[in-house]
Amino acid sequence: MDAHEWDRRYADSELVWSATPNQFVAEDLAGLKPGRALDVATGEGRNALWLAEQGWDVAAVDFSMAGLDKARTLQARHERGRDLHVDWVHADVLEYDPGERRFDLVVLAYLQLPAEQRRTAVRRAFSALDDDGTFFLVAHDSSNLTEGTGGPQDATVLFTAEEVLGDLDGERFEVERAERVTRSVVPAADPNHEHEGEPARTAYDCLVRLRKPPAL
Repeated sequence: MDAHEWDRRYADSELVWSATPNQFVAEDLAGLKPGRALDVATGEGRNALWLAEQGWDVAAVDFSMAGLDKARTLQARHERGRDLHVDWVHADVLEYDPGERRFDLVVLAYLQLPAEQRRTAVRRAFSALDDDGTFFLVAHDSSNLTEGTGGPQDATVLFTAEEVLGDLDGERFEVERAERVTRSVVPAADPNHEHEGEPARTAYDCLVRLRKPPAL
């Protein structure tokens, strides 16, 4: 989907995604000391706003102006909205350049791109990290097509944690987590269950958390 298609999708409903942060973002990053964060493909800004609530100074990037407008509205409605430090940046993540600015945390949540574009986005995001920074990615795992449920049914935009590590071949990093995780179990009666006649199925995500060590 291009920016215009996402604009139309965001315009069709009040919120496409929940206003609360992704469960893995909240669980895994809650203990980090706040600093400068980059939220890549922020969408409607739910993860960026949560990070700002924790004290982070956030740059939140997306190519959908409609998504960013919703994010700004969520911030304006927030009881602490004026105190939350978020810079909403309208830019394509394949081209976004933060200049000399470096971040203590980079988050990519459910970025859906074909392999070559994903690799570009992942490497650009990683390059924006400062020394000792944390790279965090969560996405629909490709095993959902055969073993799980939910997420896009297009194999070209699904991937595994191992493939994300491959995207960063040649970079220096320490792996803190790189695995398939369970997002939820979808009951057979749930309208989101995509395999009619089969029992409950598990929705899987791939999760990658890396530390960028200081330069030698």
